[in-house]
Amino acid sequence: MADLEIKNLHVSAEDKEILKGLNLEVSRGEVHALMGPNGSGKSTLANSIMGHPSLEVTDGSIDFDGEDVTESSPDERSRAGLFMAFQYPVAVPGVTVAKYLRMIVNAKREAAGEPEIKLKDFARTTQEAMEMMDIPRDFSSRYLNDGFSGGEKKRMEMLQMALLKPKIA
Repeated sequence: MADLEIKNLHVSAEDKEILKGLNLEVSRGEVHALMGPNGSGKSTLANSIMGHPSLEVTDGSIDFDGEDVTESSPDERSRAGLFMAFQYPVAVPGVTVAKYLRMIVNAKREAAGEPEIKLKDFARTTQEAMEMMDIPRDFSSRYLNDGFSGGEKKRMEMLQMALLKPKIA
């Protein structure tokens, strides 16, 4: 059984049907590439999997880890272990990378009923993840995606994934 199973998914945006009976199975460790022309539904599928509120699932289901998440909030899906990287990540001036990363790590811990991560443990874990991806130490004191190059934004998302350890990204 696949970890993510999409069955007969029909999705509309602003009363226009975009996905028309899509089926997909994804298991942990697999890599899938979705390719197609502009407007073919690639982003709609990704946003549907994450529960974007502007999209309406009119038929079908999205099952993750054996649970139907079709009606779940984006937050619930994220806490269950789904992660989505964005084509154009948003800049958040005034919020440092370190502060943001600690917030998301603690949100995941809170959802699991665990206490906040100690600052010393967070610093060590983050530094190890940054070293693994060859990210300079000063990266953590920069504002989130503010003035980042495209590659730096992608590295930021990879750092988030390394810390959150989603089941499927």
